[in-house]
Amino acid sequence: MSVNFKDSPTADEKKSPSPHNEDPEISALLPDYGKRSYLKVRFLVRLNLLMFVVSLASTNTGYDCSLLNSLQSMPNWRQAMILNGKEPTGAILGALSNGVTFGVILAALFSAQLSDFFGRRHCIAAGNIIMLVGVIIQSAAQSYGMFLAGRIILGFGNCFCTISAPTLISELSYPSHRQVNTACYNTCWYLGAVIAAWVSYGTRNVHGDWCWRIPSICQGAMPIIQIAFIYFVPESPRWLVSKGRAQEARAALMKHHGNNNEAIAGPLVDFEIAEISAAIEAEKIANKFSYLDFFKTPANRKRLFLLAWVATSMQLSGNGLVSYYLNLVLNSIGITSTDQQLVVNGGLMIYNCGIAMFVAFIVDRFRRRSLFLTSYSMMLFFYIIWTILSAINQKKNFENKSLGQGVLAMIFFYYLSYNIGMNGLPYLYYTEILPFTLRAKGINIQSWFQQVWSIYNGFVNPIAMDAIQWKYYIVYCCIIAVELIVCYFTFVETSGKTLEEVAVVFGEQPISMDSLKLADERKLSIDHAEEASLDV
Repeated sequence: MSVNFKDSPTADEKKSPSPHNEDPEISALLPDYGKRSYLKVRFLVRLNLLMFVVSLASTNTGYDCSLLNSLQSMPNWRQAMILNGKEPTGAILGALSNGVTFGVILAALFSAQLSDFFGRRHCIAAGNIIMLVGVIIQSAAQSYGMFLAGRIILGFGNCFCTISAPTLISELSYPSHRQVNTACYNTCWYLGAVIAAWVSYGTRNVHGDWCWRIPSICQGAMPIIQIAFIYFVPESPRWLVSKGRAQEARAALMKHHGNNNEAIAGPLVDFEIAEISAAIEAEKIANKFSYLDFFKTPANRKRLFLLAWVATSMQLSGNGLVSYYLNLVLNSIGITSTDQQLVVNGGLMIYNCGIAMFVAFIVDRFRRRSLFLTSYSMMLFFYIIWTILSAINQKKNFENKSLGQGVLAMIFFYYLSYNIGMNGLPYLYYTEILPFTLRAKGINIQSWFQQVWSIYNGFVNPIAMDAIQWKYYIVYCCIIAVELIVCYFTFVETSGKTLEEVAVVFGEQPISMDSLKLADERKLSIDHAEEASLDV
């Protein structure tokens, strides 16, 4: 296979980076392996398969959401969860839905610090082991309380995985594949959802409690697979450099970004190491890193706002009604049988998985703001139609099947809109707007915001749906409209830059080779001063 280096970028190209590629400076150092290198170049195929192993962390969350949707359609599960003589509804059902959320919130208090201290891989492995404990308790549950306890433990372990996994992907991916790999991370949510939906469909007629225990047991499959393969994935080069292990970081990059070919990949790897070192050393000199750093500068306050807003949008754009309570939505349009509901759930998850994967593979062809704005606009449009059809359908006592089918069609169109901007894109956006020293903490913050709004979805949605039915959709129409306006006026564009250079869109100075030299000189002077004080 012939390999060529790209021509150096012109001055104009440096001023106007393309949204389709990485920063021109690093693009000039990338060997040209031709189109579809992620499919044709063996060592890049291997690296991208390893990135898929890391992405399996997201399947756990998707499996859980789809599982609970499916279990609610099973009479045997509802009987097994009877509390105080009643099947779980309203707030009682909300507590089960939020069991995983409670666990995530507990773990979020320290999971980012552990990820930064022990490394990304160790935290992912530990999280999966904890999840397996939760799966065992949940699957063996003999009561509502035992099932809830298993779900809390599941969420506790899941937090370790979801904090470290997207961070590791963004920090290890090949430069020209980083955008797609990071965007693909959350699309695996739907992979887990598809598996859960169809496993539940397959066990719907199994005798007794095994109809719901088997799908619950299968929830342990992905953690087992990830534990088996996670240590084939190299540790984050940025984490290694931050721990003073630059040689290990360079060796990992040389192997996975250059196939150990110094002649071809040497300049690229040297540039990556230099840029990582410059960013980390400059940030170490400037800060003693903590969550308070998000409040210290205008740029970091803007980052905090964007983290919170995108995380809120992911949970509070109406998707919570379908994610955990599809059976309530289907009941409201006259689709009530267990078989029908399980088929709709399974079909919706396959559809979502396909759309999300397609968007992830073309995400580098569009600007981030354009995708977000398109997503918000389309969601608002289809949610309004969904609301109108639901209102008419209820007034006609759900006797008009075509209206029910119209609502179902709007649910599918709505998810097309949602997946354009609210599935894979946020995790790419998070990792781009955050500097290394705040990246794990920032992912932790957005996860915390998501869990807070998940609690709202878990408790308020079923109660509101029982009380006011279709009128509750109006609330989400208003929320999505506000989200669209805020996006237009506040979201920054990050495409066309490396992780270290995105600082410029926040009004900060980008890391350069000069700053690397300055950081090294300042670090050397500090070391000399410490040595002198010790001698004295």
